[in-house]
Amino acid sequence: GSVVLSATTSWMVLHLVLGDEPLFHVAAYHLVSPSELGAYAVLGVVGGLGSVAFVKLLLRLRSGFLRLPRGTLWLQPVVGGLTVGLLGYFVPQVLGVGYDQVDRVLSGDAILTLVLTLAVLKIIATAVCYASGNAGGIFGPSMFIGAMLGGAVGQIAHRLLPLSTGGPGAYALVGMGTAFAGIIRTPLTSVIMIFEVTRDYTIIVPLMVSNLIAFYISQRLQHEPIYEALARQDGIHLPRRSIQATHGQPRASSAIREAPEPLPGDLSIQLAYDRVAGSTLDAWPVADGAAFVGMVDTARLDAAVDAGHEDESVMSLLRPANQDGEEGDVVHVHLDQSLSQVLTRMGETHRSVLPVVSRANASVLLGLVTLGDVLKAYGVANGASDPARSADGND
Repeated sequence: GSVVLSATTSWMVLHLVLGDEPLFHVAAYHLVSPSELGAYAVLGVVGGLGSVAFVKLLLRLRSGFLRLPRGTLWLQPVVGGLTVGLLGYFVPQVLGVGYDQVDRVLSGDAILTLVLTLAVLKIIATAVCYASGNAGGIFGPSMFIGAMLGGAVGQIAHRLLPLSTGGPGAYALVGMGTAFAGIIRTPLTSVIMIFEVTRDYTIIVPLMVSNLIAFYISQRLQHEPIYEALARQDGIHLPRRSIQATHGQPRASSAIREAPEPLPGDLSIQLAYDRVAGSTLDAWPVADGAAFVGMVDTARLDAAVDAGHEDESVMSLLRPANQDGEEGDVVHVHLDQSLSQVLTRMGETHRSVLPVVSRANASVLLGLVTLGDVLKAYGVANGASDPARSADGND
């Protein structure tokens, strides 16, 4: 209901302010030949690969910026702005939302080398701008990138098969929806969006063909959708469908224990080793200031001391997450996850102690859950069977 009310209200305001004209004016589209769907299938492949390139570049750049020291936060937007400014100095069309360039491509008034150049530079400029913390979004650039890729494919197709393919404008229009489906990962929304933009439903069939191909390629090569990946980088973990599927099962909240005082990240390995000596916990929380950053294995502390690295910081022992899905030492669970999911996580990561963090902010440590705690919650073991109960000083 709230979605319907908000959408209706926004449409009324838009209609009163800007009128009822479509955002883009395109020539009437018609399918020249059934074989032309093959060209749109190629556009789906190009759009899918372009979408993956954009998402992976943005996530990797943003991950790199997030790893920089907090003292460089003021400098990061400067780096992004300088990069985009240099690109815009040589190719001014890459700046801004670019709807004027999209209009030119939709009307067929564009040079092949220019649209290819704009597609590549827009991917770089948007990724650098967004990753460095500058103002800007993903919606507009995705349409721009898609229009350029579609216009390029359309021009090539029309040169090779002039009698069985339409003009490049139709391909640019389909390309807008194709890139949106690949980047945002919402193929049906893309179809409706293009229909609303043009008020012409005849383009929907080739759009669906191209969309599904781009969606499939994007899903195979970039498993995590862009907005979920961005949220994860910010430490926000939204509940998934598996949470609803485990309704009624005991959750991590029933087995959580108070966490011991985290080790400061700049603490020497020797001092950290001395502090955790005598505890039967297999891992200990580490914090950077007030922010939880991960769990360090006590066995790794032992190995570091034996290897003569006792003067190094505890932070040097933590393995960070990467873009390939490996979580390193930041693996965690949430209060609303079932105990069966907690056990699964323990089995996947070969850990008997996991931190419980907030979904709203993964740097907020709520407590720990151990294998013994889980077994006790299931009624398999009692408190005496969990040596960590009496060894970590929390009971």
